[in-house]
Amino acid sequence: MIRAIVGANWGDEGKGKITDMFAEESDIVIRFQGGSNAGHTIINEYGKFALHQLPSGVFYKHTVNIIGNGVALNIPYLIKEIETLREKGINPNILISERTQVLMPYHVLFDKYEEERLAERQFGSTKSGIAPFYSDKYAKTGIQVCDLFYPDRLKEKLRQICEVKNVLLKYLYNKPLLDPEALFDELMGYREMIQPYVCNTFDYLQKAMSENKNILLEGQLGALKDPDFGIYPFSTSSSTLAGYATVGAGIPPHKIDKVITVVKAYSSAVGAGPFVSEIFGDEAENLRRRGGDAGEYGATTGRPRRMGWFDVVASRYGCQVQGATDVALTVLDALGYLDTIPVCVAYEIDGQVTQSFPVNAVLERAKPVLEYLPGWKEDIRGITDFDKLPTNCKNYVLYIEKALGIPVTIVTNGPKRHEVIRR
Repeated sequence: MIRAIVGANWGDEGKGKITDMFAEESDIVIRFQGGSNAGHTIINEYGKFALHQLPSGVFYKHTVNIIGNGVALNIPYLIKEIETLREKGINPNILISERTQVLMPYHVLFDKYEEERLAERQFGSTKSGIAPFYSDKYAKTGIQVCDLFYPDRLKEKLRQICEVKNVLLKYLYNKPLLDPEALFDELMGYREMIQPYVCNTFDYLQKAMSENKNILLEGQLGALKDPDFGIYPFSTSSSTLAGYATVGAGIPPHKIDKVITVVKAYSSAVGAGPFVSEIFGDEAENLRRRGGDAGEYGATTGRPRRMGWFDVVASRYGCQVQGATDVALTVLDALGYLDTIPVCVAYEIDGQVTQSFPVNAVLERAKPVLEYLPGWKEDIRGITDFDKLPTNCKNYVLYIEKALGIPVTIVTNGPKRHEVIRR
């Protein structure tokens, strides 16, 4: 069985708990895109963890965790994550694709410098170097993990890279120049850090598939942050779609059996860009405080998330572009304080009502069309039988299932691992 777990919305849908649940049943877990710019929060018997680059199978001795070629690999950050786990008595099984590209120190600098230059026009970057990294990757000036093991080639590559970067640093940003020799020395340190983990993961996965291993493909962020189908340019810089898993991990498209798409029972987002169902002030803060385990704050940035009601238009679209076979509805328990629950069922744009998710130039003018469902006014944490949920709570889940047109097979109603309903 090969399953992909991805997000339908802006990220922060609660994928960490779902991936942790399925990771326990998996032989191999693969991160196939993104970098350290977002995180999955996982709570288990070891404690609470925010994983940024490590796959969610790291807590299980039987699971091999692969960092795929589609990832933006921040090596010092990765080693820090591994050391944090080891301090808790966890020794993860990790493999890194030799084709994975290295997020360089100057990628972080250029990310910061560009946001400074843009000032009020900035995109709300996490300043983790992701956009400069993927820019270099597709401009063919990136550095792969395998390059670290060919020093002469690497030195020449760094020299050529610095020639161009230093022009930008001097004349556009007015910042200190890069030293290729210092960068080379730093990369040799990176090589020592990751050498035990590097291998040909493509061949490894070919063998695993021939042996019918259970493989889990783990995505970062959500469909609406995809650079093609999301709210571009207020998106991330790698594809967040399950379809990209075939590229970012090295799995044939026809081998993916299920695409489990995670949808939050309300909406939240970090970063700039259109957000039609957004709420503000005390209304937003009340929901923010109740969301997740410790409130709705970014696992990587700590930024308070923007809050909104469940958006049928955006969520249905997100499930469609992900090719969802199943929906996991998360953080349902957070809504238990409401007498009535608003749901955004359509958009009004220039006097016309639509249920299609438009491009940004149109989306920025959209206003939410709301329906109101009765609340259940109860604490539902810990209930593991769907039929034992309050009637209005069950009806809310069934309403969302019908609106999305995809079966809701998982519901989470609390932060702990056992607070899950499987239908």
